Amino acid sequence: QDLIINNPADKVKRPKKNIFVGSFYSESELNTLFEKSENDPLNLVILLTAFYGLRRSEVLGLKWSAIDFEAKTITIRHTVVEVKLNCKKQILGKDRTKNNSSHRTLPLTNQVIIALNNAKKQQKYYKRKFKKSYITKYEEYVCLNPDGSLIKPDYVTRHFPLLLKNNGLRHIRFHDLRHSCATLLLRNGVPLP
Repeated sequence: QDLIINNPADKVKRPKKNIFVGSFYSESELNTLFEKSENDPLNLVILLTAFYGLRRSEVLGLKWSAIDFEAKTITIRHTVVEVKLNCKKQILGKDRTKNNSSHRTLPLTNQVIIALNNAKKQQKYYKRKFKKSYITKYEEYVCLNPDGSLIKPDYVTRHFPLLLKNNGLRHIRFHDLRHSCATLLLRNGVPLP
């Protein structure tokens, strides 16, 4: 509106963009993490993320219907995110991934098959133990809390660094498990899409 002669924003120096460099775990560090997280609530979440390079939303959105034990495949097609609606955090599940290439079918490894079967047995055990107070709304999901509720994305982000610190493991972000998977696949000659 030409109320002042100069634009003060013209004299502001723009901040330089920091180049982010992701970190990753080596194969031996991942094996140590698997061992140290064996009795942790995030054990299955960590295993699936590291084995398949899943995003946090993808691993938490994994449903039993996406796992074909006969064909030994796991299909990534559903996500769970935390959103703020009316000033309140809510969990939202959606039948889509971040982009089209994120919808994928991967082979199940024997170690993951064992972990999934154990998780299924554990969910049945908790359902019997909690009886009427067990939350049945999320039974179709793989990664649940003992009471049947969904593991919240925010919990994963907050708990993972504590797990690392309490076990003397080198700090990485949870998302860096995805980088660890990609790095190990490349080192073993598996081309990435």
